[in-house]
Amino acid sequence: MGRQWIGIELTDAAYTHDVPRLKAVIYGEDKGGITKETQYGGGGSFDFYELAPSLIQFDQFDEPIISKKYNADMLASAVALHEGFAYCPDKECFWKQSKSTENAYLFVTTMHVTSAVLDTIANQMQPEEFLIIACKTFESECDGLYRNIAIKKIPEMLLGRCEFGKDNYDLNIVNPPDYTEDEDDDKE
Repeated sequence: MGRQWIGIELTDAAYTHDVPRLKAVIYGEDKGGITKETQYGGGGSFDFYELAPSLIQFDQFDEPIISKKYNADMLASAVALHEGFAYCPDKECFWKQSKSTENAYLFVTTMHVTSAVLDTIANQMQPEEFLIIACKTFESECDGLYRNIAIKKIPEMLLGRCEFGKDNYDLNIVNPPDYTEDEDDDKE
């Protein structure tokens, strides 16, 4: 039909109605609606995505915590996404979980990071490599121990990128782009 669209469904109807209908249309088995009106015979494709559960929840003391629904891979992938890294764990080097540039890496862990852990990692790093370690806790001596290793605490590092308790998520654009043509541009 030459159509492209995005559908959003927040209920189980995505599984019980939407996906079966899309498959029926693609396989040429749908006999109703727009398919019948246009005499569409099938074909096409669709992608289906599920939203992940909320990464950050609040405990009984209103303190931010990582959701228990996240396993280690989900957590590392989510933090990488928020930090602008591509999640692509190296099979041989445990701390190279995510990559930003050729020499910048992100390691996400829930373990308590000690200076001994940093020493182990630093001994494996090349001089031009940079690493961000996102962890739940770390020894105070670790902060600034190596100039090419930065340590951030999760979930605190993510809180500035998230909004909580809002009814309106309109973008707050302070300096919107000006798309009007300048008179001087017309003369050139």
